[in-house]
Amino acid sequence: MAVKVLAEEAPGEVRFAELRRRIPGISQKMLSVTLQSLVRDGLVARRVEPTVPPAVHYRLTQLGLSLEGPLSALRVWAETHMPEIDRNNQLAEESPGE
Repeated sequence: MAVKVLAEEAPGEVRFAELRRRIPGISQKMLSVTLQSLVRDGLVARRVEPTVPPAVHYRLTQLGLSLEGPLSALRVWAETHMPEIDRNNQLAEESPGE
């Protein structure tokens, strides 16, 4: 989800607080851990302004931007198959333990 939000702003940057606002239900810790992993993997770049408190900005790198096509295809697949997945989940709930 963080990659999707950053892709919407590409090539611009998004501050940490704005990312958190745009990703409903994510905790500050989970977003921080996710962003650290994306930075380590080279998908996201991090820039810190030396203010009090520090302003931290994130943007997708070229490698991160290359995910746009595959993620779009995954979203289309999920939207196409979600009714079937929902039906399977409902059937599993109706007959647990089988």
